[in-house]
Amino acid sequence: MSAQPQTQTTPRPAFGSVLTDTMAVATFRNGQWSDHEVRKTGPIEISPAAHVLHYSSTCFEGFKAYKWADGSVNVFRMSSHIERMCQSARALALPEPDADQLETMIATVIDRVRDQVPDAPGALYMRPILFGTTPNIGAAASPPGELMLMVLASPVWDYFSGGMKPLKIYVETEATRCASHLGMVKTGGNYAAAMGPTLAAKKKYGVDQVLFCPGGEVQETGAANFLLIRQGKILTRSLDATFLHGVTRDSLLRIAPAIGYQVEERVFTVDEMLAWVKDGEAALSGTAAVLAGVGTLVRDGREHKVGNGDVGPHTMKLRAALVGIQQGEIPDTHGWLHRI
Repeated sequence: MSAQPQTQTTPRPAFGSVLTDTMAVATFRNGQWSDHEVRKTGPIEISPAAHVLHYSSTCFEGFKAYKWADGSVNVFRMSSHIERMCQSARALALPEPDADQLETMIATVIDRVRDQVPDAPGALYMRPILFGTTPNIGAAASPPGELMLMVLASPVWDYFSGGMKPLKIYVETEATRCASHLGMVKTGGNYAAAMGPTLAAKKKYGVDQVLFCPGGEVQETGAANFLLIRQGKILTRSLDATFLHGVTRDSLLRIAPAIGYQVEERVFTVDEMLAWVKDGEAALSGTAAVLAGVGTLVRDGREHKVGNGDVGPHTMKLRAALVGIQQGEIPDTHGWLHRI
């Protein structure tokens, strides 16, 4: 009897580890932006004295374009991400990108690589990035006068290809995620600041992420906003400068009333959160996963189960409602999608 052939499944590349073959680039010099150019994705050359390498003069965005069943490619909330990138540039004293030019750069890259956009539930992850290139290691107290703006694209596949698994989160009540006045800025330094506490908690408690709650007030994790959910209600931190104003968070809160949830945005404490999760749900929202359920919270070495410890039905319902809009299965009544 001959052996039966075995089907081997090739693992998908890690999120963001593969780039498309095309990127767009523009530069800022002498007080104005150059025309952008579209070029083959590859290494760039900057001075070893470039401002960004020494003083972290950079901000970026991350969002997705989706291939629909009719073959069209549609970008989700592009204008909101461009607006937030301009806000980040202002906060870091960097010249703002020209919004119209940036939109054209994004649309051009997507159009050039539309054959590289994965089918649903995959997507094309877009990454515009702005950074200082002024060659001056003595400019610690001055913003760069020369910058580069790039738009990269990365095909990404189903974030939960193995099925959604509940996350284990460490509750950090002392350390802050980043400098409080820059929390709403999408800059690499904020992610670097959260890295140490996150890696330490992963090693000690085996968690997936850290929920920063300085002074006992719930804020966000190193890379995602935090929501409490139960039948008919969502509770999340009210917006301020200390944490990122997530576009996914905003989208979920705006669709929530139409599917039966009252939204409350306010400051709340760790103790209130732990009381909520005894019979409620908790989730993290962000571009990559959209909405990921939390199964366990760890505080002072003690584990607190969230609900029954699994991803809750309300988390699944909210996620499905937003993903349905993104993938063209549910009508977009908000004008969020831009067809390329």
